[in-house]
Amino acid sequence: MLNKPKFRYKDVIRNILTYGGALLSFAVLMLIVVNVFIQGIPLLNMDLILNNYESVTYVTELKEDYSVGNYTIDFELEEDVYYSTKWGIALRDDIDLLGKNVIFIDYVHKDSPLLHMVNKGVGQGELELKDKYAVVRIAFTNQPSALSIQGAENMISILDMVDSIREFEFQTPGGGIRGSIITTLVLIGLTLVFALPIGIGASIYLNEYASDNWFNKRLRTFIETLTGVPSIIYGLMGLALFVPITISLTSATGGNLISGALTLAVIVLPVIIRTTEESLKVVPMDYRFASLALGANETQTTFKVVLPSAFSGILTATLLAIGRIIGESAALVFAIGATIKDDVSLTSSSTSLAVHILTMMSDEPANVALSNTVALIILMMVLMLNLLVKFLSKRFMRRNGRTV
Repeated sequence: MLNKPKFRYKDVIRNILTYGGALLSFAVLMLIVVNVFIQGIPLLNMDLILNNYESVTYVTELKEDYSVGNYTIDFELEEDVYYSTKWGIALRDDIDLLGKNVIFIDYVHKDSPLLHMVNKGVGQGELELKDKYAVVRIAFTNQPSALSIQGAENMISILDMVDSIREFEFQTPGGGIRGSIITTLVLIGLTLVFALPIGIGASIYLNEYASDNWFNKRLRTFIETLTGVPSIIYGLMGLALFVPITISLTSATGGNLISGALTLAVIVLPVIIRTTEESLKVVPMDYRFASLALGANETQTTFKVVLPSAFSGILTATLLAIGRIIGESAALVFAIGATIKDDVSLTSSSTSLAVHILTMMSDEPANVALSNTVALIILMMVLMLNLLVKFLSKRFMRRNGRTV
């Protein structure tokens, strides 16, 4: 009779801990994603992505030959939109991208005297009133001004009672993240330009050429240690080293995109080196022996046989580096700055998406809703990059398989 295997309680406990830990991790991750999605999706729109962060305020006056009239419309407006037939403008109460209560312009009649007005500020000229502009103040000659805090309905009622307007103040849409998106993409490109050649070259040396001596062992240990260094330490290094260098070599006067990219390059180097080295290790030695046996030298074998075979691993290292670049904030506060700008320049300060979130959460009160929307955009960018890397990897492997 065969002996039945003994019931091992230790194996059961190990399985419970393993599956329980995996389930808990998955549950926490899904909770974070769902929370970001629920709070961030209401503000997700193309205006947020394409608009500038800073709005521009204009103070205008009507042309001298204007006249009020009866500007009727042949379509129905929404219930929360109020229209003045006397001035031909429709207003509505809404919340802008920064979470502030504003009065948006919903429609301007083509014959309205408010459609084209004269700019009284810097840059004299004619300005066109457009949808989604926010009304700040309307000043009259013989009565108090109508302010945005009074609401759209009250402002329309006042407009219907007056025959002249002294000043009309409005703002262009603001609160967008266009500048932060461009900054993030520029940082990704610059950082990879700096980090990938050095990281891949270092991994090739460590795996293909370096001997197993004391120096190389210590070098690997040092690289692994750098992975756990807090990012704020890298930020201080960028502030003390890369910012002065870029100031002396370029027209920069402080933290800039180049110093930020150099700082991020140092941060992602350990990830690129270790991941690429592991991908080189899994390439079978038979590939190297076969290449050498056919007459190729060691350099040709490395770059024409080993590296193409480890291409998927190099793509994985690139993806991990991009994820770290997109999510980094503490180091960039020191190396670039935390000033949100719409005009992006390599030699000026700006903010990435992660620093944009940090800036909004530092306000009083914190803009939690918009921060979650930006976080959702970051998650979507990482997901798309992940899918792109998998697609490129599979396509390369299929093409490589046909040529072998």
